[in-house]
Amino acid sequence: MAEKYPKICPGGGLIIAWQLKGKKVLLVGGGNVAAGRLVNVKDADAHLTVMCPHSGLGAEMKHRIFEEKVVDAYLDQTFSVENGDALVEGYDMILTAIDDSDLSRSICELARRHKIPVNVADVPPECDFYFGSLIRRGPLQVMVSTGGKGPRIAASTRATIERALPENIGPAIEKVGQLRAMLRKRAPDQKQGPKRMRWMIDVCDAWTVDELATMTPHEMDQILEGWEAGKIKNARQVRGWAWWAAPSWQGSKKALFGTCPVVGYPSPWSAGIGGAFAGAAAATVFFAATSRLRR
Repeated sequence: MAEKYPKICPGGGLIIAWQLKGKKVLLVGGGNVAAGRLVNVKDADAHLTVMCPHSGLGAEMKHRIFEEKVVDAYLDQTFSVENGDALVEGYDMILTAIDDSDLSRSICELARRHKIPVNVADVPPECDFYFGSLIRRGPLQVMVSTGGKGPRIAASTRATIERALPENIGPAIEKVGQLRAMLRKRAPDQKQGPKRMRWMIDVCDAWTVDELATMTPHEMDQILEGWEAGKIKNARQVRGWAWWAAPSWQGSKKALFGTCPVVGYPSPWSAGIGGAFAGAAAATVFFAATSRLRR
């Protein structure tokens, strides 16, 4: 018998989407790991300060700082523990990615004394949070975490999930977001929230990912016409014959009427259909000729 409620599984981490937009993050370090942290926090629209001597900057960090100019502030210096309180003051998050374990530990202690969340690369006990293996497809973010125990396994698991994702999942989510915003304007009452959610679920079930990804504003208006009555128009109803040209049907049409991508012969479906018509025509000619001979 299935359990009525989810089972509690202690030992995990609280996986959340931490909103860092506009928050101040201090990153100490300049190697490959630091470069990965930089991408993580800038993807989250954080205000990033990098502290590292120029001699310690790797190729990617130099590119991000001096060519892309995505770093908000660069401090060409080593972190000074003696002046540590002043250096960490005002930050909302601190990340270290350096080889000096003693300095990393000191920065961690400073951050915790100032009640600032801290992550020390590759030292799980000195981390208030972990960076997982991340998939990014536009608004879609999927994180795989092993709680710092098996980063390589997390990466291989991420690759497996990534291969299973639809190609157009990012654009599809963008279009669903636009449709939701239009629906909120049409039905702004907070009490209608559950109805809006149910209606959007039904839309996503009625349209494929490819169809959602190619949805136009005009089509969104047509779909929203059914909001009041609780009706959902699918792509075929909205697009009419244009539905046949949608990307989600391209593969089916190629399978039916295209050619084999390997040898160039007609597809089995088209060959079979053509053969059936050819056979029927030959049979008609044969029976017509036999009937004339009998006369």
